[in-house]
Amino acid sequence: MNTNGNTYTVIYSTVLVVLVAAILAFVSMSLQNKQNENVKLETITKLLSAASQSDGSFTIGEDTDVLGLYAGKIVEAFYVDGNGKKVRDMNTGKENVNSIEVSTTADLKKQNDLIKQIENGQTDKLSSMELPVYVFDINGKTVTVIPCYGAGLWGPIWGYLAIDADGRTIDGAVFDHKGETPGLGAKIVEKSFCDEFLGKTLNVTGETVFAVVKATAVTEPEHSVDAISGATITSQALGKSINLWAKYYMPYLSEAAEANAEVPAVQDNIAAEPAEGTGTAVQTVGTNINEEE
Repeated sequence: MNTNGNTYTVIYSTVLVVLVAAILAFVSMSLQNKQNENVKLETITKLLSAASQSDGSFTIGEDTDVLGLYAGKIVEAFYVDGNGKKVRDMNTGKENVNSIEVSTTADLKKQNDLIKQIENGQTDKLSSMELPVYVFDINGKTVTVIPCYGAGLWGPIWGYLAIDADGRTIDGAVFDHKGETPGLGAKIVEKSFCDEFLGKTLNVTGETVFAVVKATAVTEPEHSVDAISGATITSQALGKSINLWAKYYMPYLSEAAEANAEVPAVQDNIAAEPAEGTGTAVQTVGTNINEEE
C-alpha cells in the first residue's frame, strides 16, 4: 500500500481513533467502581457535616473512618414521595459498612427533573418521586438531613440541610457546586456562608419556604439568609433550589414533627396518671413494668 496516499492516511487515522477509544473505554470501565466509591464517600461526608454542624462534637478529617462514623450515627435512611409517604428504605450499613446506600448527585438530578415536570402541571408524578431522607442521632438529638439540587450560573449546585425534630429549624447546611465562579458563587461552600443558615426556619405557612436574597430585600429574616455579594445569580439559584425541594419535603417533615411532638406528651401523661391504691404515679409506672417483666 502506498503510505503516501489518501487511502493509507484514512485507514491509519481510523485505526488509531478506534484503538484510542477502546483504551479509554477500558480504563473508564476499570475505574468505574472506584469512582462510584469516591462519590459515595463524598456524599456521606457532606451528610455527616450537615448533621453535626450545630453540635461540633466531632470533626471529619483525612483519617476519619467516614463509613463507620455514618453507620454509627445514622438511625434510618429512606425515600419518600412528593406526598410525604415512605417509598422504600436505604441500606444504612449497620451490618456491613460497604453496603451503605446514599443518593448521589446523579440521583438528585433525576428527582430535580421530576420536580420540574410536576411544577409544569404533571402532578401525577408526585407518587413517582423518591426523595432521600437521612435521620441521624447526634448525641441524643434527632436530626433529619434532606438534599436540594438545581442549576447555578455555570453548572449544577446542590446541598444538604439538617432539620431539627420540629421539622422547621435548620441545624446545619452544606453546599457544593460544579463550576461556579471562584471568589463569587463558589463561596456557597464556605463555612461562613453555611453558618448563616443555623437557627433559621422553614416557612410552613407562606408561599416561600426559604429564600436567599439581598440584605435590602429581606422581608422575613427568620426564613432567609443574605445573598453572597457579587454572586446574585448563584445566590438566587441556590435559594430557588432550597425553596423548591423543601416544598416537596414539607408533607413528610410536618408529619414527622407531629409524631415527634406526641412522644413527650405521651410520657407526660403516663407520669401524671395517678395510681389506684399507690402513692405516686412513678410507683404505678414501676409496677406496670415489673408486671410486664
